[in-house]
Amino acid sequence: MTLRLQLIVPAALLLAGCKPPPPPTGTAEWHLLQPPQAAFWRPAGIPDEGHVEVKEGLLSLGAGQPMTGAAFTGWTQLALPTTSYAIEYEAMRVQGEDFFGTVTFPVGSHESHASFVLGGWGGVVTGISSIDFSDANENQTHGEQVFENGRWYQVRIEVRPEDLRAWVENRPVVNVSIKGRQVGLRPGFIDHCRPFGFASYGTDARIRQVRIRSL
Repeated sequence: MTLRLQLIVPAALLLAGCKPPPPPTGTAEWHLLQPPQAAFWRPAGIPDEGHVEVKEGLLSLGAGQPMTGAAFTGWTQLALPTTSYAIEYEAMRVQGEDFFGTVTFPVGSHESHASFVLGGWGGVVTGISSIDFSDANENQTHGEQVFENGRWYQVRIEVRPEDLRAWVENRPVVNVSIKGRQVGLRPGFIDHCRPFGFASYGTDARIRQVRIRSL
């Protein structure tokens, strides 16, 4: 799929400010790639997925045919939040030209899940899949950014009862109301990453510093 690069951030997003707010003092947090939480990671079970490994705080997703996923199975057991929480992580695309750090997460106020796409549709699209049955390439969260192979990108997502927000490298890329809207996953194997997990598409990817914080 050929996309026209659009590096201008929509004006509505600029109203969110350049940086995510600092967490309040005493906020509960979980480091999902560190012991003992690291033991809960599993391959997602997507057909023809690549090698999945968690070692020394690093999640590796080998290139699949075309998709690879990893699922964190301890979300309910550890009583992690499903709304009013933040996700923070860093992702790198080692090789390939498509998404490399897409995260699937609970949206508890809707009793559903959604995904934040990082580098989809040929390697440049960011956004939420899905809202009102439209994926990140079609709905109002659609943004475009050039991602370089071999570089770490910092991501923060805030899941709130009535809205979803996201930043890449402290730049706001999503600020969308979900009040009264349908939130769900794009059809396909991304649902294998529930309740929380990462996926790559035809790419060799690395994920680190995965942290969940209550808001």
